Amino acid sequence: MTLSFWRYAHLALALFSSVFLLLASVTGIILAVDAVQEKTLPYKAENFNKITLGETLPILKKAYPEITELSVDYNQFVTLQAIDADGNDVNAYIDPKTGKTLGTPIKKTEFIKWITSFHRSLFLHETGRFFVGVISFFLLLISISGFVLVLKRQRGIRNFFSKIIKEYFAQYYHVLLGRLALIPILIISFTGTYLSLERFNFFMGEEKAKPVKTELSAKAKTTSIFKTTLLSDVKKIEFPFTDDPEEYYIIELKDREVEVNQVTGTVISEKLSPMTAQFGALSLDLHTGRINGIWAIILAIACLNILFFIYSGFAITLKRRASRIKNKFKASESTFILLVGSENGSSFRFANAIQKQLISHGHKVFISELNKFTAYPKAEHIVVFTSTHGLGDAPSNGTQFKTLLERQDQKQKINFSVVGFGSKAYPDFCGFAIEIDQLLQNQTWAERYLDLQTVNDKSAVEFVEWVKLWSAKTDISLATTPSLYNHVPKGLQKLMVLDKTPISETEHTFILTLRANSRAKFSSGDLLAIYPANDSRERLYSIGNHSGNIQLVVKLHPNGLGSGYLNNLEPGNTIKARIIKNPSFHLPKKASKVAFISNGTGIAPFLGMIEQNKIKQELHLYSGFRMETPTLMAYKKFASIMIQKEHLDNFHVALSREAEHIYVMDLIKRDVLFFANLLKRDGVIMICGSLAMQKDVEAILSELLLEKGLKTLEDYKANKQFLTDCY
Repeated sequence: MTLSFWRYAHLALALFSSVFLLLASVTGIILAVDAVQEKTLPYKAENFNKITLGETLPILKKAYPEITELSVDYNQFVTLQAIDADGNDVNAYIDPKTGKTLGTPIKKTEFIKWITSFHRSLFLHETGRFFVGVISFFLLLISISGFVLVLKRQRGIRNFFSKIIKEYFAQYYHVLLGRLALIPILIISFTGTYLSLERFNFFMGEEKAKPVKTELSAKAKTTSIFKTTLLSDVKKIEFPFTDDPEEYYIIELKDREVEVNQVTGTVISEKLSPMTAQFGALSLDLHTGRINGIWAIILAIACLNILFFIYSGFAITLKRRASRIKNKFKASESTFILLVGSENGSSFRFANAIQKQLISHGHKVFISELNKFTAYPKAEHIVVFTSTHGLGDAPSNGTQFKTLLERQDQKQKINFSVVGFGSKAYPDFCGFAIEIDQLLQNQTWAERYLDLQTVNDKSAVEFVEWVKLWSAKTDISLATTPSLYNHVPKGLQKLMVLDKTPISETEHTFILTLRANSRAKFSSGDLLAIYPANDSRERLYSIGNHSGNIQLVVKLHPNGLGSGYLNNLEPGNTIKARIIKNPSFHLPKKASKVAFISNGTGIAPFLGMIEQNKIKQELHLYSGFRMETPTLMAYKKFASIMIQKEHLDNFHVALSREAEHIYVMDLIKRDVLFFANLLKRDGVIMICGSLAMQKDVEAILSELLLEKGLKTLEDYKANKQFLTDCY
């Protein structure tokens, strides 16, 4: 079955039953809390599960001259109906070890009775019970379809509990909590369905549902049941009216009913309860949580999760609907065709942004799903934006593309470009995009316009790299600012300014220290996204973790939106921002050596990595500055302390505006043997700072590697020995 079937089934069932599931979940939480509260009452005897009938019955008969009935409820509270020595009627909880009265049986409050009735039948009697059964069955189907969707998302049962890629809040926790709550919700839905079916005698008629009399074994006829039966296995005991041996105990156990000789304790007759009745009792226990307080708490949490799933499911649906296709021109008249393959709608965001810009330049553009590929008589360019699902599989709206591609032969030559979206956390990174790119290359009508470009974790920065290439080749000026392809996120966290170093005529770089919420988790190398104009324009800065606080090194640019905003902050001010995880630029713990290369503003994450180097990994820092400044003096002092603590091995400084005019590239050339040996021995080079510096460093290293007869720089990049975070 296709992913679309499971997704639409999951959504349709949720839409139909959401209101009733909401009501059932809220009442279920109340009933679960009531079940837990009952467990706290002091009416259960100590070591109850070890008490036999042979121990308790003589004690009770001695304490009470006349006993009518003894019952044990699901809380294992023992209720006795009897007459005491003073002739008073007794209907109380008792201690089965001593016969002492513990309290009066508690009746459910009117509120709990009302909630129970509403939960079972919506106050609609038998019709309501039937309807609640249908909703329980729908919840079972929702759980099964959700399980299948998670299996497809996680690429099989083996990866069911593996890492989830976080795209946004609702999606991430819908999957995460869905995995954790799956079994309790399956049990709730299955038992609720079974109890409703049992209510209407679905499994057998009333006559067949009665206990069945069985033949007794020789052992049962001679062995006293009082010695072998635990009180915890008993539901009810009816006592004989007199001491006449012909009067018997009638004992109702969990799976049968027996008549017992009151003198010898031998079984006179036995009737087994039908399996359906036993399973019904088990279903009721599991559905209500009445037998175990911990299970009742789990059920309450599962009901809370159902409420969250209702919210997050609709949030996901609305987010997907927001990515619906809107076309101004028809496919038959458009010269630019944008085809999108997306599992959750995120790829549409990038395609829609390109569509709007092309239309503003006067071009006719048509955007469509891959599954709607057809002939485009006036097309000059086809651009494919596609994500990958599962083990390199197509997203749900791209499963038919390969078949359609074989059937639809274009009448004219069309340029094609493919942009793949994926996550490097998966081994099949952009696998479907690679396949599409190869398929298009093999078409006689398709002419490659650009090589395949990939985008990791929906990075607007990486997407802009494709925009630059495509824009330059088509001579169509498209926006290359990453923020224009980003959404302004909600739920930004507040950060307080702790300290900011001053700038001067010679010092244009300042250090900003921010305190994050105690729950915020970040590492040196992560990114801080700020929105200085409170709009969609986003600015990113590399983070250094300094004593648990966020530290940024920022260069003030004339009329700089982000740097100007940060420079105007004072200690005590607060800003709203978000922390973006950047695990591909964290300090590699297993590397034999690590060399950091930065210019002035790129040094921040490296300072944090050095400070956090508790395992005393061999680290070397190469940094380029314009001239000697107070900030550089502070760096040197910090480096000296870190060297003494063995957190850092060397700090190499290049000053481009001093007398000798030394650049970072000069330091690399000087230490060519060090860098060659570092890479040969599985060391790692990390670069942070400007793109211009990165390109210069890459050019020099490529030349040096060639001279030394080593692998190419691309090989070391693929082996994660060359990591960059430059802008």
